[in-house]
Amino acid sequence: MTMTRMMVILSVAVLGAGCSTQTPSPAPSPTPTPAALAEPTQQSAKTPRLALSYDGGILVLDADTLETVADLPVDGFVRLNSAANGRHVLVSQGSGFTVLDLGTWTDDHGGHGHHYTAEPAMTTTRFGGEEPGHVVAHDELLTLFSDGTGAVDVLDPEALLEGDGDVETATTTTPHHGVAVARADGSIVVTVGDSESRSGIEIFDAAGQRVAANAECPGVHGEAAAADGVLTFGCEDGVLIVRGTEIRKVASPDPYGRVGNQAGSEASPVVLGDYKTDPDAELERPQRFTLIDTATGTLRVVPLEASYSFRSLDRGPAGEAVILGTDGALHVFDPVSARRTARIPAIGAWTEPDEWQSPMPNLHVQDGIAYISDPAARRLVAIDLATGTQVGETTLPHPTIELTGVQG
Repeated sequence: MTMTRMMVILSVAVLGAGCSTQTPSPAPSPTPTPAALAEPTQQSAKTPRLALSYDGGILVLDADTLETVADLPVDGFVRLNSAANGRHVLVSQGSGFTVLDLGTWTDDHGGHGHHYTAEPAMTTTRFGGEEPGHVVAHDELLTLFSDGTGAVDVLDPEALLEGDGDVETATTTTPHHGVAVARADGSIVVTVGDSESRSGIEIFDAAGQRVAANAECPGVHGEAAAADGVLTFGCEDGVLIVRGTEIRKVASPDPYGRVGNQAGSEASPVVLGDYKTDPDAELERPQRFTLIDTATGTLRVVPLEASYSFRSLDRGPAGEAVILGTDGALHVFDPVSARRTARIPAIGAWTEPDEWQSPMPNLHVQDGIAYISDPAARRLVAIDLATGTQVGETTLPHPTIELTGVQG
């Protein structure tokens, strides 16, 4: 089978322009911003920001002070995905991905940078199609999967900073709830399925030819990247590990041992995953998780005294596995030994809601700081993972749903 490829040129607001100054002083003109943004202000350092969605809008916070920078109205249920370029967030809406400019960025100029902020704003830049799903940042590429059309959109997140709206679109044969990963060699790894079921993955080379496939992954869902660019995809009975064009199946110890949501780290060959064992459960609240060693091809199931949700998994700066438990604590594990190295109280005890779209606590790790939302109390707390101490807290005007951030 050959994967159809086409080039789609999208109209994008001009986000970037060069400057000829190569010395720290005088300061160069800042990168032009979309018309919706106010005049930028130069800052002495990077200004990281956070984005939190709620029913009716998106809050933008200063990640250092936790002060609210903007409250942007947005219709409908939306999801937030980092664009992996330090500035933008992709907002999943019903008909595609809209680019949200968080209004913080750094212009690099030959060994030094100039830092700017502006008012955050939703742009008119859109990608993808109906039922936007997974967004994957890998190999300095951004891959978007639209469930309703089966389209895989690939763009350069750094080029987006410069106003480059070129998107390469590879169309899968059948729309499904899927995920795809574009790689630096031009290949794409994409899930296989339809509206009724999902069965595995295929790998297409830069010419669109299928070079590898594996159909031994029932219910394939989610992906993660480990050290050395190795990928994992979750199955209802284990995981698939992808290294180059080699696909390796690693089985769960239980006949139904579902790994669906995973968190990877470039600093570790081990991927953190969830683990569910009841195929008939409407909502299973697991008390075990998985550590998938992509180097050895092993899957370890680790017990946890608390449950967690799909929004509870992230990685620390050195590859630590971090889980937000329903006991309100951060559980930090060494990914190789599976030994818990810290239990850090963060928020009050909570229960995963029956509907996944409902507000629930969310974990996001950025620059060594774990940000934890507590929608029931309308709080956001910040914890330094290195010391285990709380370094910030704020009250929010809305119960929030999703959380992500940019470094500026």
